[in-house]
Amino acid sequence: MLESKAMLPAIVFIFSRAQCEDAVRSCARDGLVLTSADEEDEIIGIVEEKCAVLSDDDRAALEYEAFLETVGSGIACHHAGLIPMFKEAVEECFVRGLVKVVFATETLAVGINMPAKAVVIEKLTKFTGEHHALLRASEYAQLTGRAGRRGLDDIGHAVTLWSPWVTFDQAAGLALSRSFRLSSAFRPTFNMAANMIAHHTREATMHVLNLSFAQFQADRDVVTTEALLERKRRELALLERETWSTSADSTDLVDHENAVDGAAGAVETEIAMRALRPGDVVVFDAANVRGRGLVLATAARRSGVRLTVLLPSRKIVEVTGRDMRSLPRRATTVVMPVPYEPARTEFLREASSRLVRARIDEEQPARPVVRDRSETDSAGAGVKAVKRLRREVETLAARAEGRSGSVYGRFMDVTDVLSELGYVDGWSLQPKGVALASIFHESDLLVVEVMSAGVLSKLSPVDLVGVVSSLVFEPRGADAGAYRAPNDTVRNRIKRIEKISDRLHEIEKRRGLHLHRPPHPGLSWEASAWASGRPLSRILDPELTPGDFVRTMRQMIDLLRQIASSADDADLRSCAQDAARAIDRGVVAAAAAGGAG
Repeated sequence: MLESKAMLPAIVFIFSRAQCEDAVRSCARDGLVLTSADEEDEIIGIVEEKCAVLSDDDRAALEYEAFLETVGSGIACHHAGLIPMFKEAVEECFVRGLVKVVFATETLAVGINMPAKAVVIEKLTKFTGEHHALLRASEYAQLTGRAGRRGLDDIGHAVTLWSPWVTFDQAAGLALSRSFRLSSAFRPTFNMAANMIAHHTREATMHVLNLSFAQFQADRDVVTTEALLERKRRELALLERETWSTSADSTDLVDHENAVDGAAGAVETEIAMRALRPGDVVVFDAANVRGRGLVLATAARRSGVRLTVLLPSRKIVEVTGRDMRSLPRRATTVVMPVPYEPARTEFLREASSRLVRARIDEEQPARPVVRDRSETDSAGAGVKAVKRLRREVETLAARAEGRSGSVYGRFMDVTDVLSELGYVDGWSLQPKGVALASIFHESDLLVVEVMSAGVLSKLSPVDLVGVVSSLVFEPRGADAGAYRAPNDTVRNRIKRIEKISDRLHEIEKRRGLHLHRPPHPGLSWEASAWASGRPLSRILDPELTPGDFVRTMRQMIDLLRQIASSADDADLRSCAQDAARAIDRGVVAAAAAGGAG
């Protein structure tokens, strides 16, 4: 039907991996072929190139021939259970217009450039884990946003199958809705707390967290107070510079000049940049932009905040804290053109026009004090003004810090746990805290506690892989509970990890914190077998998809390398390196080489 209406290529979204696979097999059983002989040859060439590194055993385990046959017919599936090479082959064939239909889970709608002429949604409801619920407007827009290829299609088509459980009014309302609510998923983690303590003062940390989007959603008054506090601190810095320049007290002069210089340092620059949002018209004094600019996007990187800024000339520049000569000043805010498409010329033309037309509040810093006969009196008045402004700043800071339910309050709950366990002392990292700052993992604190307790020490590389797998593996669906351990050593070490995890859970519950994901031993036998050199065909089973296995192995390699770089035990560092090398082979290594690890 889609082919008859010239709506191919199409993506058909089905919210189940198994049903995506069933759909492809159903088409194959019916003998459906959407490609010509030449197209099929081109598809086979692309797949062979992507999968050239696979051994004969890998191909047998992955049912390579069956995959090649269905893709060659112009029909394929795409989900997280496929190995990266298969997914990359499907993506390239689809973009080239060779594969005509892809049955995919919703993960395809995020982060992959695969536009289609039409998008089909099998049903407008999705199982949430507890019940079936209607898609949110944002989810519907994300899925149907794939419809319409820029430069190829004048219009994109979104199709949904009829269902007796969804009325026409519900479907129409979903399609026409523009109420996209963003909800922050941010929460302070133990690793984040360790890094904030290592690199920022307590005051700077509170300031950054109080300006976050999560804080805005939790209690926007805190954000408003913090923004006002930021402005008052700048006023105080300017007033101090001006006042103490007239003061005869050289000690005051030195102390306050140092305070002002520090206020315009890297931390304050970072704080000022984090406060900016898309749509803000900002006056810059930076290496690559001077004057007004419109913030199009902000991005938080390890090196600091990066702003994407549109200039009146329509030129787009990237601005970082290192570029700044002075603190950026938000002058006003403009409404961004809709739809938000900063890559399009029309969007940039209109946004630039609004930037030029924006009426900027030319807020000027206080003028320098004129030295005359009344200089002494002026200096005295300035000192009083400085003290008064300081008290105002202190009051605002106390109000922001004391507000209940603040993100900073949750952050301090996290640091209290770290203090209780000996990771921090006051606002200073202890040796365990330094190790924690280097572990980027969902269960970061558990990993470091396990390392500190010696649970990972004095193991062979193969056994270390089996033990560490429990910190990474996350089963899909219901947990059957039973598992096969490679030996008693691995089983006993995993039991010790479970006890440490239970103890941490009790601490997290007592503090009202998010509970870390508990360890799971369900992949210990398979992981150890892979580390010992066993072929893929003797490891995979119907419950373990190739994509899940490869992805978990890549995550294990990453964690093992982090352990190797952060452990105090030299033998553990060496063993972790050997363990990472042991599992970085075959299809697992090929996934990293293809950039899909």
